[in-house]
This record gives sequence, C-alpha cells and structure tokens, in this order.
Amino acid sequence: MTNYQKPESENELISRGQELCGKNLSQLASEIGWPVPENLNHNKGWIGQLIEIHLGASAGNLSQPDFQNLDIELKTIPLNAHHKAKETTFVCVVPLLNHTGLQWQESCVYKKLKKVLWVPIEADPALTLGERKVGNSFLWSPTEEQLDSLQADWEEFMELISLGQVKTITAHQGEALQIRPKAANSSILTTGIGQDGLREQTLPRGFYLRTHFTNQILKSYFRF
Repeated sequence: MTNYQKPESENELISRGQELCGKNLSQLASEIGWPVPENLNHNKGWIGQLIEIHLGASAGNLSQPDFQNLDIELKTIPLNAHHKAKETTFVCVVPLLNHTGLQWQESCVYKKLKKVLWVPIEADPALTLGERKVGNSFLWSPTEEQLDSLQADWEEFMELISLGQVKTITAHQGEALQIRPKAANSSILTTGIGQDGLREQTLPRGFYLRTHFTNQILKSYFRF
C-alpha cells in the first residue's frame, strides 16, 4: 500500500484535494490496493478513510483536526443527485464527563470546525459505490454568524448535559448542531451524569451538523 505523507502546507493540501476531483472511488481504492465494498452498510467509514489516506490525514480518531500540523479538519460530504447534502455530518463525540468549566473555544466542536477541507462525494443510489466520483474540494472557515450559531447550540447542549439532562436531548434541538446517539447498537454504553448527579450508563452521543447548515456552506462554495 502506498504511504501518503502528511501535507506540509495548506496549499499542498488544497492541491491534493484538487487532484482527486473527477476520480471515482474505484480508481482511488485501486491506487492503494483496497477492495471496494458492495455497499456501506457494514463499512460506514470507508469513504472517509479512503480520502484520508490519499490526502495524508494524520489524526485518526483523535479529538484534534485531521491535519494536525495545519490545524485543518477533513470532512467528506455525500451529495444527492441535486447536489445537496444527503445526511448530517458527524463532527465529534459529545463529552459526557469532565466538562466542568469547558469553554467554547476549548471544545472539540470549535477545534474541528474552525477550518475544514470539505470533499464532496457523489451519493446517487443509481451509481454503484465504485462509480461515485469525488467533487471539487474546498477550504472553509465559519463566518461570524455561523460561529455564533454553532456556539449557541453547543452552550445550550452542554448546559443540559451538565445538569444531567442528556437523555432529554432530541435530534430536533439545535439550529446548526444536533446531538444524536452514536453507537453501532444499543448495547454499547458509556458513562454519563444522570439527573441525580450520579454517574450512570448511557449511549454515547455525537455532535452533528444539520443538513441545512452544510447546504448553506455548499451554496457558497460548491462546484461539482
């Protein structure tokens, strides 16, 4: 398998992203010796991992941006036939413990979203996984208005979590962000704080960007 080194500059990363534009996933998988799965049912992170390797992302599952040396996060975004986001975008795991005194600018959400390389991927079900092409990637940083919206949601959610209300949070809350369970199945549990202030077992949660928020980003930058 080819070893793709981490990019040493923002321009190098952007250039690598542009080189992927127009290639299909079968081509990219073949270049690193990967088989293409029939579907993503049991390979949900396959596309993201494929793009990470080609671009030289280094953070893996750490709570830091994917390109640690550049402080840039990588997000692949599947698009439907109308070039709209097909689903919400996972940002990071929700901290259910040890968050006392945590400020917005110290949060994983802020660190992951302050600068993002977005890589659009075709997700039309009429195409096989291997036929789906990579779109024109672009570098994005949130506007002040977008940052304010993200911060307001994050602070509201973290207040509920600190009060032991995590189980009351639904996917309908939040303007830009939402919180949803993030686990392969309901038997996977983690430790959180309950309403009585004591630790209890609960489902892991993740922060996700709402599709209307990512579509707003795409509308400003998108060329496919």
